[in-house]
Amino acid sequence: MKTKVEDINRNIYDIKNKDEYEFKIEKGLNKKIVEEISKQKNDPDWMREIRLKALETYNKLELPTWGPDLSELKMDNIATYVKPKTELNSSWEDVPEDIKNTFDKLGIPEAEKKSLAGVGAQYDSEVVYHSMKKELLEQGVIYTDMETAVREYPEIVKEHFMKCVPVNDHKFVALHAAVWSGGSFVYVPKGVKLDIPLQSYFRLNSPESGQFEHTLIIVDEGASLHFIEGCSAPKYNKVNLHAGCVELYVKDNAYLRYSTIENWSKNMMNLNTKKAIVGKNAQIDWVTGSFGSKVSMLYPMSILNGENAKTEYTGITFAGKNQNLDTGFKVVHNAKNTSSLVNSKSISKDGGACTYRALVRIGENAQNSKCSVSCESLMLDDISRSDTIPVNDIRTDEVTFSHEAKIGKISDKEIFYLMSRGLSEEDAKAMIVRGFAYPISKELPVEYAVEMNNLINLELEGSIG
Repeated sequence: MKTKVEDINRNIYDIKNKDEYEFKIEKGLNKKIVEEISKQKNDPDWMREIRLKALETYNKLELPTWGPDLSELKMDNIATYVKPKTELNSSWEDVPEDIKNTFDKLGIPEAEKKSLAGVGAQYDSEVVYHSMKKELLEQGVIYTDMETAVREYPEIVKEHFMKCVPVNDHKFVALHAAVWSGGSFVYVPKGVKLDIPLQSYFRLNSPESGQFEHTLIIVDEGASLHFIEGCSAPKYNKVNLHAGCVELYVKDNAYLRYSTIENWSKNMMNLNTKKAIVGKNAQIDWVTGSFGSKVSMLYPMSILNGENAKTEYTGITFAGKNQNLDTGFKVVHNAKNTSSLVNSKSISKDGGACTYRALVRIGENAQNSKCSVSCESLMLDDISRSDTIPVNDIRTDEVTFSHEAKIGKISDKEIFYLMSRGLSEEDAKAMIVRGFAYPISKELPVEYAVEMNNLINLELEGSIG
């Protein structure tokens, strides 16, 4: 009898290019290395100062004492900056052939041709390609790589950089601030509503290295944006590190939808930090898929500072053999009539571990706020694990709050019923898993990228055996 759901077929993501680069910094982390990255980046003095202060903070902070075991991560073995053999290109044809082939196979240019307003593609530590449709430029939309933003829009960057996510938030945020490289900068002016999404794609190719991209998005008053982010890396037998940072500012009456597919390989430590500050009558919706990676610690956060601010989180996590994915969501209600809706699902198999870790804080000034949390876990065998660890901190009585959690295994009765209707066992299991994932997958922008389509379908057809 066929009873197991196999891993997602990762062949397309495990393309390895030769580890060629123009410059790769020595492994480890010290003042000399941080200063060298700053020099390579042509940082202004104020950014160099931020990096060096962040390094001091990093050295003072301890590793988290909760969550997955991070003892395998040795910074002495990680190169924090790898410059590929190319400059930033605005024409796809100018991107070097080996890098272009990788992105072609992942479906990036094709997705751009069909339905994206703008695309940025990062390879190792640098953005290698960036383009945006002319009509957006005419509306005053800024979409560029972070290095260009630091040089060309210093006042906006200074005002927002590491302000939503403070440098001392935790050890890996401090690390990020010290060695960050690449990433995306988006500014949508007041009242401008983008009908089609912007997308950034991050690809880590070099072994024993880290990716530390910084994403800074400001959606000004009354504006709206859908931003899509994709990430992947080939599999190596050495540990790689991803410690990016995402800072989102959703001003009064604005709307942002932030969709992410993280599909790192099984040697990746994914220690990413994402936060949003949400203004009056504004809304942010998060849609997240977490696949791949050896270890993930990822908890997007919405800080609802304005009255009537809203947030929705829709996420799915899929953990297989030797994976420990510790993910969740955090929301802080700081104003009256704010609302949050959390819908999280996880699937674990072959001994994989999924943990949903969450914080809901409703402040004493957040009367008439509403929060609804639902987390469901599906285990596909007897050796996998699923845990739910919610923290609910409610500081006013005038709220509506609900929390629901379900953990279960695939039902033999359901399998038997579907098989009695003519399905094979493998098709029956695949149908149940897809049905479980559907409320999440229907929220994902599958039409925009081949990669997302492949992942959300989980490639279950014929892969049970």
